[in-house]
Amino acid sequence: MLRELARVAPEVRDRLVVRFGADVLGWCDELPTLVHELAARWSLDLVAAGGGGTSRVFRCVRRDTGASVWLKLTPEPLIAREEAEALRAWAGTPSVVTLLAADLAAGALLLENVEPGVPVRQLVRDVPEVAALLRNLRLSPPVVPGEHSVLRPLSHRIDFLFDLTERRLTAARTTGPVVPTVLGRARAAASELATSGRVGLVHGDLHPANVLSGPGGRFVAIDPRPTWGDPDFDAVDWVLEGAADPAVLERRIEELAALVPGLSPQRVLDWCRALSALIAVPRMCAGRNDAETRFLLALAGG
Repeated sequence: MLRELARVAPEVRDRLVVRFGADVLGWCDELPTLVHELAARWSLDLVAAGGGGTSRVFRCVRRDTGASVWLKLTPEPLIAREEAEALRAWAGTPSVVTLLAADLAAGALLLENVEPGVPVRQLVRDVPEVAALLRNLRLSPPVVPGEHSVLRPLSHRIDFLFDLTERRLTAARTTGPVVPTVLGRARAAASELATSGRVGLVHGDLHPANVLSGPGGRFVAIDPRPTWGDPDFDAVDWVLEGAADPAVLERRIEELAALVPGLSPQRVLDWCRALSALIAVPRMCAGRNDAETRFLLALAGG
């Protein structure tokens, strides 16, 4: 049962090859053995398997307590080291999932289960909970890069996101000549923002699927792609989601700024302008031409 759950299906292998290259196939072949070893070490029984573009994730039950936990493995150990460093820095805040154990050489993390654990979909409906999440991610006193930190600057994440969007645009071949120009301007603006402003610990991937409903209805962040940079970056998804009008966007930003000390309304708006192209282009490549897509493109200067 364990080895069958840990086996990497062909369609998952294909996704991992796109992200990591053909060498990842060897990791896929070895994964059942690695999962078996970790399950024995941490006294786990596997229940279900899943994962995204950079990892395999297994829902498990601890044999000693019966508690549900998550075993997460990535073929790139640096990804695990970065996540572990951020989760340890956030240890103690109720707004981030708890790291229980790690084998960083193996790219393995053992994470606490979040109950009820339903992904938050209506991002802007509960402004106080959104504000509490963003406040708790902004550590006080702020953590700054240390000598032994493995985290990279936010500019590195910006380059990755724009490179990915440009590859999608090239593959789509359907969006017209204006979009590459818009992406170029947006990338320059995002790079400028990434290298200015205050420096703190940034989650880096705070979209709806990476925020779960926790005990008492509080929001709990998972799956960070952490960097050092401007914490206002993490507010973008919360104010842009579903927006199709400049006045709505500005009102959302002002509401959050009133509840999150240190959040700059102007910088959040500038981040929205710079990053809206990253949201608009995949929608356009999928053939969408609704009001929200048109608003995002216009916000980006298209």
